[in-house]
Amino acid sequence: MPEIDDHLDTGLSVLFIGFNPSLRSGETGHHYANPRNRFWRILEDSGLTPRRYGPEEDGELLKLGYGFTNIVARPTRGIDDIGREEYREGREILRAKLTTCLPQVACYVGKGVYTEFTGRKRAAWGFQKESAVDGVIDFVAPSSSGLVRMPLKEIVEIYTELRLFLEEES
Repeated sequence: MPEIDDHLDTGLSVLFIGFNPSLRSGETGHHYANPRNRFWRILEDSGLTPRRYGPEEDGELLKLGYGFTNIVARPTRGIDDIGREEYREGREILRAKLTTCLPQVACYVGKGVYTEFTGRKRAAWGFQKESAVDGVIDFVAPSSSGLVRMPLKEIVEIYTELRLFLEEES
C-alpha cells in the first residue's frame, strides 16, 4: 500500500503529527480517513476549523495554516504493526521535517506519538515545558481514534486549548 502525501509548508500554525496512516487512509490517500476516526469532528467542535472538513479536503487545511504528517509513513492496521527500525527512521525524518518547516506548534495526536518521537517516558496533555525541536512549541493532544476511551467532550476541551493559544498569538 502506498504512503500518503504529507501536507507541509513553512510558516504553518500547526503541524498535526500522527503515528501512521490507517489502511483506509492508505486506500484513499488522505489523512484521518477511517470513518471511526473523530479527527475532523474534533477540529470543528474545538473551533480549530470553521466547519467540518472531510478527509478528502485535508490539503485544503494548508490554507488555514494546518499541515499533516506522521512519525511513520506506512499505512498499517494498527501501531503494533510498526517495527522499531521504522520508528527510528521515522524519528529522523520527522525531526528533519520539523526543522525545515518550523511550524509554530507541533501537535502530537496521541501521547504515544510524542513519547515515541522524543523518547520521554511521560507527557501531560497540552503544551509541553520543553520543545523537541528549537523554535517549535510542542502540544500533546489525545488520539482521535474511535478506540480511545476518553469522552469526546474532554478531547475537544484539550484541542480547544490549542485554538485559544492560536487566537492569542494572531
